[in-house]
Amino acid sequence: MMSIDEQVALLMQGTEYGDEQVKQSMARELKERLIEAEQAGRPLKVYCGFDPTSSDLHLGHTIPMRKLRQFQELGHDITFLIGNYTSLIGDPSDKDKLRPQLTAEQVAHNGQTYAEQSYKILDRAKTRVHYNAEWLSKLTFADLIRLGSNFTIQQFMTRENFKLRLERNDPVYLHETFYALMQGYDAVAQAADVQVGGSDQLFNIIVAGRKMQEAVGQKPQVGILMGILPGTDGVVRMSKSLGNHIPILATPEDMYGKIMSLPDTAMPIFFKLVSRYTPAQIAAIEQGLADGSRHPRDVKMELAREIVTIFHDEAAAHAGEQHFVSVFQQHALPDEIEEVPYESMPTTVSGLLVDLKLAKSKKEARRLVEQRGVKIDEIVVDDALESITITMPRIVQVGKRKYIRVIPAGIWPGDISIQDSDMPEESDTANGIDHIAFTSDE
Repeated sequence: MMSIDEQVALLMQGTEYGDEQVKQSMARELKERLIEAEQAGRPLKVYCGFDPTSSDLHLGHTIPMRKLRQFQELGHDITFLIGNYTSLIGDPSDKDKLRPQLTAEQVAHNGQTYAEQSYKILDRAKTRVHYNAEWLSKLTFADLIRLGSNFTIQQFMTRENFKLRLERNDPVYLHETFYALMQGYDAVAQAADVQVGGSDQLFNIIVAGRKMQEAVGQKPQVGILMGILPGTDGVVRMSKSLGNHIPILATPEDMYGKIMSLPDTAMPIFFKLVSRYTPAQIAAIEQGLADGSRHPRDVKMELAREIVTIFHDEAAAHAGEQHFVSVFQQHALPDEIEEVPYESMPTTVSGLLVDLKLAKSKKEARRLVEQRGVKIDEIVVDDALESITITMPRIVQVGKRKYIRVIPAGIWPGDISIQDSDMPEESDTANGIDHIAFTSDE
């Protein structure tokens, strides 16, 4: 069984607060709560709120779920809170423009999808699911006035996203300030010990939630703020709109290939935020990369196997690896493929085909996709309007004979971490690249 210090190290893994003193304060309070819970023989009340703004989840969405699972495995009471009421406003925390409001029907559909997909990580039998309309819909106007009296207008206007909009003379609507009040009240309604969220939630969790709990006589919650996962470019936040995302419902082959496309510098953050590895295991990997005893290629393959196993299973991870080796190392492609530089700007599959002169028009491109005649990295494309950003080399195929290797403009194969010369030799595959055993409580 983990000691309290080991639990704190695990639960604080991957957190970001933008201020070391705040991080140390949260770690200290978390340790105190864990000790109190152990002495009292009761679990901590831990939750994370999810605003179902879309139905398609990617790896970035799963980071707080992974943290909830860690609390779950340590025996704590976990609530998956669906923000069906807060979603009607939309969280402005990471937006420098007004966020579109969803209908109740959209929220209900997306919420059901979120909860179901979360069970790829969470233990269904040990997970409570609640909707914050259970309490927020019952608040009166007088309640809202009382909640709002805990904050000043200045506190909201100094937030970076609002500040930028004011500087541009863009509107900041009054209802957007309600979001922090509503999320803060979520903590009060549940008498939460711990709330998990992204680092962009610092104001909502550390300021609003704790302040409201103190106002009603509750002990303020510990905020576990997780770092933001970069996309396949290794730099920009993972986003479907940018085309740098990895869907959790992606096929094993597609998921494995996208992990292998990550720059080496992104591997540590992916291990910390998405894998099941403990701090000690991650430290050993980082040390191996630093001293040269571990090859980045092997570590990346280990990461790809781990992530595919989480969202599929070990057999699927093996199949994904075999596919990757076959396509990119054993050259199951023509010996000579035309290479074309392409700007790293979001486009659609149909737009890409036209730009590459693989289709004369977007109408023809759509027809080719509908006929299942288009592949990207050996994966059949089924949506001509799918967003794509060329942040890594991609093999685009139309029909049986037309191939183009698309390269991000300004970058050529010799500059990219994943290239033919870096692929595993046949002996690696034959002997098997050992997967580091996962030895935590999961």
